[in-house]
Amino acid sequence: MLYEDLKEFEFLLPEERIARYPAIHRDESKLMILDANTGKIWNEPSFKNLVSYLKEGDVLIANHTKVSKRRVYLKTLARIHEVMFLEEKELLWRCKIRNSRKLKVGETLSDKKTQTISFTVEKKEGEFVFLKPEHTLQEKDFQQIGEIPIPPYLKREADLQDEIRYQTLFAKTPGSVAAPTAGLHFSESIFETLKEKKIQLCTLELKVGYGTFQPLTRENFQNQKLHREEFFLEESSAEILNLAKQEGRRIFSIGTTTLRALESAYDFATDSFRSGPGATELFIQPEDRLKSCEGLITNFHLPGSSLLLLVSAFAGKESILNAYQKAIAEDFRFYSYGDAMLILGRKE
Repeated sequence: MLYEDLKEFEFLLPEERIARYPAIHRDESKLMILDANTGKIWNEPSFKNLVSYLKEGDVLIANHTKVSKRRVYLKTLARIHEVMFLEEKELLWRCKIRNSRKLKVGETLSDKKTQTISFTVEKKEGEFVFLKPEHTLQEKDFQQIGEIPIPPYLKREADLQDEIRYQTLFAKTPGSVAAPTAGLHFSESIFETLKEKKIQLCTLELKVGYGTFQPLTRENFQNQKLHREEFFLEESSAEILNLAKQEGRRIFSIGTTTLRALESAYDFATDSFRSGPGATELFIQPEDRLKSCEGLITNFHLPGSSLLLLVSAFAGKESILNAYQKAIAEDFRFYSYGDAMLILGRKE
């Protein structure tokens, strides 16, 4: 696929189709079903109905990463800056800062909320600014000085509701700057039903980076790479997945971040998954053939995004674009807090 082909994945999305806030209850979003083998599309009124498409022996795998409060407002004597703390390396934090042109190397900033932690601008490289905090930052520091970094397309400030609803119920390991949003639909009630039907749920961890919000560039297509994200597949999860593969049982990925990690941990030669740590720059495109799982639970993604290309690889370009037009016509809600899609089977 070429960069010029990306225009085929653009579509007009009315502003009112963007879900600015979550549904009242996690599991009451609408659910669209897409059969990847036939292209047939139909709707379910509630995400709760997902379990009727699952059977004993199926395996669901989710990303158990937790969103950290990495959006921090820092101030100098002259102005306030919105800062996204991305990653730490050798006591320096790589950050995205609005209006960073006005910051100078050596300048000092302090957090706006508590005014207890100061930072020094150590260097600037391209779009990134590297800050050195006065002491090593712990998760508890971000809890005190930061805010939940809800996606920019919500066009609002985060509130108390987001601290609960922009986390999945299986979130446990902090470090992401965005939620694995397909998992937001799962409720305790659904967990109980899965257990009753003897459907296994296992997890992996992929730290979702800010790159998930970045538009695709010509460079992505030239290098055939996306932003780098670290993941970890527990040995217990790999054992569950590998046994399912051996026995011909279905594996369903909860979300695109999970699928990206699964495809990176999957060994095509042995038809099995490797446990342990890894990192992925995988750029999945419509012509790719995915082999790690047999079903995908996902949200409705941005036009022309890497995630739209990924789901097109899973179900086929024509089927996905047809489903999206149907979703727009039938008042489905899009993006992080929007409705869900279940893709059954995968394009061969």
